[in-house]
Order: sequence, then structure tokens, then C-alpha cells
Amino acid sequence: MAASVLSRGARLLPLLLTAEPAWSGGARRGVRALRRTPVRVLSPGQDPRRTAAKPKPEPRRGRDSPGSGQEPRPEPEPEPRASPGAWEEAGLRYERALPGDRRLSKVMTIVKSRTFRDKQGKILLEGRRLIADALRAGAVPRTVFFSRLEYVKELPADKLKGVSLIKVKFDDIKEWSDLVTPQGIMGIFAKPDHVKMKYPETQLEYSLPLLLICDNLRDPGNLGTILRSAAGAGCQKVLLTKGCVDAWEPKVLRAGMGAHFQVPIINNLEWEIIPNYLPPDTRVHVADNCGLHARALAQRAGKASDQGRACDRRFQKHRKYEEVDGPEEEDGPEEEVASVPANSWLPELEVQAYDAAWTDAPAALVIGGETHGVSLESLHLAESTGGKRLLIPVVPGVDSLNSAMAASILLFEGRRQLRRLQEERAGAWPGRHTSPGLG
Repeated sequence: MAASVLSRGARLLPLLLTAEPAWSGGARRGVRALRRTPVRVLSPGQDPRRTAAKPKPEPRRGRDSPGSGQEPRPEPEPEPRASPGAWEEAGLRYERALPGDRRLSKVMTIVKSRTFRDKQGKILLEGRRLIADALRAGAVPRTVFFSRLEYVKELPADKLKGVSLIKVKFDDIKEWSDLVTPQGIMGIFAKPDHVKMKYPETQLEYSLPLLLICDNLRDPGNLGTILRSAAGAGCQKVLLTKGCVDAWEPKVLRAGMGAHFQVPIINNLEWEIIPNYLPPDTRVHVADNCGLHARALAQRAGKASDQGRACDRRFQKHRKYEEVDGPEEEDGPEEEVASVPANSWLPELEVQAYDAAWTDAPAALVIGGETHGVSLESLHLAESTGGKRLLIPVVPGVDSLNSAMAASILLFEGRRQLRRLQEERAGAWPGRHTSPGLG
């Protein structure tokens, strides 16, 4: 049997030698070769546990590599690190408000109420532009709430040293904001003092000998618009009497568009002390549009004073008679108090059109509220300084103009008259020169 097996193997051996390997050519489809790790030869004494260091791969030769026929490109220089910004240089830090932090709500309760504003001496400013204007003017910030860090980084960093910076959620700011589209930043400031404020140089350069007195203005939007016109016309200062809406109320600030930090504003004044804020020889004029009915009466009578009396009829319901005390007798019976007609105590003021000259001397203009008009105190002050009633004629059937509109017309008419006087008497104002800014 052994012989037969050997003979059979001898016959198969030529076939095996001439047959193609199973893994070569098309026959190796589906055959997976085994990859074996090459045997590593160790020299005598070498520790087999120590692995040989992997050789560093040679750089692949590309088009720009040496030997490719082109010069290699220079390696790009490392970019210099950005210099620290003003925020980092100033060393400013901020904190994040944790859930349940009620500081924002407590502050908002204070600044939303005029009583608390007066007691605490704090105001609320909202928006990057308004806060930046306040910082440039020298207003003192206390706390700044913001929802995104870039909002506060846009503010002058040197003005924020020592200020409490608190990052809150935008929803918290939106809850307390008066704006339709909140800007994500609110600032709590100390109530500005007009004496310590630094107003823009251009505003001081183009200011005019013209003041504005707001008499019992109650509407926040009107007051804010009037302050904006006063800043645009170049008023020296604005005086607010008691009874006016607070100039630092959020609605007034929003309507003023930064005018609070361009012109001095003195708030909550009694009429008795207003003359202390007027320059010498100032004439106080009253913007008192009594309507076309009074104008027609004056034209029929041919006297301007008759128009003034017709306008003063609205005061009759407040005081019909003036009491005059007679001589007292020690033992005699008590005498009856004499009375005189009311028109004897009403001031006599000349009425003139608003475009007639009324700026030949430093002038102060009184603007009253739309409901009650100007007060008796303003008429007395105008009479004592030689002022007049300024009338803006309107089309028949129209009672009067909006207070803000009337103030804007009169202020820019005063600016026009002052420019004309300056051209006629160049150099009459000490330290001032003719400037196109007065046009």
C-alpha cells in the first residue's frame, strides 16, 4: 500500500507545480490574505520589552519640495497675538446674575417712581447711545445691567471703573424695558448736576443768549421734544417749574434723544427763584396763543392791549376779585372788605406776532402746557422784565398749536433773529464770532 500512495503522489506532484496559486489572478477573489508582523531580530543583550523608536516619516515631496525643480515656499510667519483691548487694560470685571437675583427688580422699582428717584437721587438710562452720551458728559454710573458682553464693551472703559457690571438674561431686561425693541443694556446713574456736567464744546460754542422756561408741562413726549429743540436751537439752559413732568422720567429721556446731556436742565423750580437763574437785563416773553377770536377783538378795538385782556378771561374763574384790606379800628365795628374788578390785578402785556423783533436783549421764552396754558406767575415775570406776549397766528377754526411745535417755532425764530443781529453787529457778543452754525 505504501508503494501505491507514493506512486499516486508522484503523479500529482507535476500538477501541483504547474497549477496557478489559488490567491493569484482572478482566482483570489474572496480570498483574504493574512498580514503578519515582521519578525524583529534582537541583538544579544537587548531587552525585548523595549520598543524601538518609530522612525520619523520623511516629508512627502510635492511640487514645491526640493528636487522637484522649484524653489520651496517660505513658511508663513506666526501671526502676532492681538494686543489687549481697553476692557482688559482697565481691569474691568463683571458678574453673572444667579437665578433668583432680585437686584434688577429692586433698582427698577426705585427708578420707575419719581418719589423714589428724588429720594435716592438715581435715574435710569436705557440704550448704548444714551448711556455713552451720559458717560461723556460726566454723569456718574452706579450699576450697569447688560445681556451681552459686547454691548458694555462698546462704552468708554475708563468711565466704568468702580461700576457694578452685572450680566443678566435678556428676558429680564425686556420685562422692565419701556422700549418696543429693547437694546439689552440699562444703566443706573446718579441724578446729574448741571453744574458738574461737561457739555459738548460745539454746544457751548454755538449757544445763544436765549433761555427756555417750561411752565406746567405735563406731557412727557412734549417735554422731551421741547428739550431736543432747545438743544438744537442753541439755548443756554432750560428751566422747569414745579408742576412739570420730571425731566429724568424714562419717557422724557426717550423723546429727548440725548438732549439732556447737551443743554443744562434745572428741574423743579419755584417762580420766586427763577429770576436768580436769568442773566442780567433778560426779558421774559410768553408764548401765549390766545386764538383768532381774541385777535379779532383786538383788531376791532385797534389796541393790542385789548387782545391781552381778552386772553386773560381764562383767569377770571380762578380769581374774580382781589381783596383789599381797609383800615382797622381797635374798638369800632368790623368793616366790610372792599373789592375791585379782577382786570386791575392782571398784568398788562403787549401782544405781537412771533416773527417781529423780540431778541434785541437776552431773552427767555415761557412755554405753557396745553391744558392750562401759561401761569399768572409767568405773566407777572414778563411784565416786570418788559416782555411781551408772542402770538403764532393760525388758520381760523384751529384753537392752538401743540406745545412742542409752538416751542420749536419760537426757538428757531429767536435763533434766526439773533443770527441777523449778529451779522449787523458783528463782535457785539464778547468772545463770539460770526459762525455758519447760527444759520
